[in-house]
Amino acid sequence: MSAKSAISKEIFAPLDERMLGAVQVKRRTKKKIPFLATGGQGEYLTYICLSVPVMLNRMQNFAEETISHKHSEAAKMSSTMKNKPVTNKKPTQASITKVKQFEGSTSFVRRSQWMLEQLRQVNGIDPNGDSAEFDLLFENAFDQWVASTASEKCTFFQILHHTCQRYLTDRKPEFINCQSKIMGGNSILHSAADSVTSAVQKASQALNERGERLGRAEEKTEDLKNSAQQFAETAHKLAMKHKC
Repeated sequence: MSAKSAISKEIFAPLDERMLGAVQVKRRTKKKIPFLATGGQGEYLTYICLSVPVMLNRMQNFAEETISHKHSEAAKMSSTMKNKPVTNKKPTQASITKVKQFEGSTSFVRRSQWMLEQLRQVNGIDPNGDSAEFDLLFENAFDQWVASTASEKCTFFQILHHTCQRYLTDRKPEFINCQSKIMGGNSILHSAADSVTSAVQKASQALNERGERLGRAEEKTEDLKNSAQQFAETAHKLAMKHKC
């Protein structure tokens, strides 16, 4: 099992949360606190994870599916979810969580957590290159990170941007110094959506073509039926004539 799958199962699943994405990171500027000297647990791996409560995700999907003809019901259900009291065990909105795995341990530990609406700015550092560096600015925190790879950072940014657009209605974080593929265009999320749309269009076209073929077949069948009936009537008349 990969580390991200283990984090999803161990940290988020027990709280009915769905992990949407994660990126392994290191600080660009290390803290000056000596963990070993102060009784800390030594070296560790850090992951920045994006998650959402399973129920909120289901409600969001339901709202999106029915918004065209049930605006009032979708709004009421969305309002119900937003007005639920916030607890430490089960947040009611999408969140960003720092998860650590200490050296010598196979388990993961949940550390700092921010609600997605507290995110103010996402800085990709280099809009023209594949940089693994990025910054996250929250209401009460600022972290400078380096992802394990530029590709992993890009994937996480795409998921983060899509999630912000989906779950935040009022104040969305600012994405700066980010490559265009993160914001749209060649985004893997847009590509997936395009693929689904294309598949639906092809299926619809195939059904239409099948319907046309069935229609033509029905017309031919009706013509053959009429011809057979006319032939039978003519044959009957001839038989009656010769009989007489």
